[in-house]
Amino acid sequence: MLSTSSVGAQEPGAVQTRIAQAIADIGQLDEQYHAVIAIDPDATKVARMLDVQRKAPGPMHGEPILLKDNIESKGLPTTAGSLALADNNTGRDAPLVAQLRHAGAVILGKTNLSEWANFRSEFSSSGWSGVGGQTRNAHDPDRTPCGSSSGSAVAVALGYVDVAIGTETSGSIVCPASINGVVGFKPTQGLVAGEGIVPLASTQDTAGPIANSVSLAARTLAIISSETAQNSNAIRQGLMNLNAIPDLNGLKIGVFSRTQGFDPRRDAELDAVLQTLKDNGATLVAGLDIEPYEGYGQDSYDVLLYEFRRDLNAYLAQLPNALSNMTLASLIAFNEEHADQELRYFDQSIFLKSLNLADSEEDYRKKRLATQKAMREDGLDRLFAEHKLDAIVGITEGPGWMIDWVNGDADFGPSMAGPAAVAGNPHITLPLGKVAHLPLGISLIGERWQDHKLAAIAVHLETAHPPQ
Repeated sequence: MLSTSSVGAQEPGAVQTRIAQAIADIGQLDEQYHAVIAIDPDATKVARMLDVQRKAPGPMHGEPILLKDNIESKGLPTTAGSLALADNNTGRDAPLVAQLRHAGAVILGKTNLSEWANFRSEFSSSGWSGVGGQTRNAHDPDRTPCGSSSGSAVAVALGYVDVAIGTETSGSIVCPASINGVVGFKPTQGLVAGEGIVPLASTQDTAGPIANSVSLAARTLAIISSETAQNSNAIRQGLMNLNAIPDLNGLKIGVFSRTQGFDPRRDAELDAVLQTLKDNGATLVAGLDIEPYEGYGQDSYDVLLYEFRRDLNAYLAQLPNALSNMTLASLIAFNEEHADQELRYFDQSIFLKSLNLADSEEDYRKKRLATQKAMREDGLDRLFAEHKLDAIVGITEGPGWMIDWVNGDADFGPSMAGPAAVAGNPHITLPLGKVAHLPLGISLIGERWQDHKLAAIAVHLETAHPPQ
């Protein structure tokens, strides 16, 4: 069970009361769900200071925030879920964490995740890590929370916090948000600085918020966005001053057909959302899809394998502690030496493929350019331009499948994650449907650097089609 004894006694004050309640909720519930790895020992002290400073609140004043445990914060180790990084105390905040603190947020602690952002084994169970164990779905503990930002989504769904930070390379924000019935906002790749985050693949990685509403997700994204990113000022202002547009008249929204036809129950939930879009004035363009070139799937996997080895080795080498001599090869050896803990359920096949990938830098660059072109110029950019679209809609993922430590994750229908991840487009999932008792997310994808426009459409849809 998660220990909270180091937090200390609470004192009166609105922020302190809120932080105390969050810690109490975690202490009461999280032994079953394993969403939270650690509580920041300074959270109560920071809350006390914010109560004193309440006359000059920041835009996130007193907001408790949980961070996925691949994001550095100076008060806690950053483990990526691996026992090999259990002592990875960097003593520094990732830029996005520093921005949250400056805005008045309280860093409450770290959330569990799929170890190494779910990039260790081809037979993994989403939400499991050597440090945190198995995160469980907030609506049915026998089912997957999806990954890899599993703990962040479950923590929001259970009400520990209203917003948490996750990271995504391909689906790791939107899938857990969808399957746990909350809002997930994967921003345009590059809008949020990637420094201080344990990497998977730098050309696709991004942090982003998981929240209980579009407006809170948008406000949080505005805070963590980099001031040096393209179109940053317009995006930040649009997100911070987000207003639901009065209607969707004049907007054209494409329907991504590949997420349809798998399950009539899923299709019915999407159809209801499409009807809401039409009722509110949007013009729908049905039957859209992207057909990448033959061999795209292997090429895109090879890109991730190449970047993971390169980027992880670079991250480890600059650590300001004794772990700076680690490499991907030594992590593989660590896992073998601690197989009873780290390899008890599944292997490290992805680690081995990454280590042994024979691709040269030229091979990598060709594959990266080809895959990005397939999802960008020949993919989403083409669809937006040809049909003059404002957004593309489809089924995010799920519903949640049973946790299986023998066979790993199941496949319950095509998702919306891949194209937006490779192309770098913003992607929001909304909890607008259900299959039986399980949430089903509906996705909106926008054009790159139009995160504020996408959020405005999403908040209108959230209001017009309330979650069930």
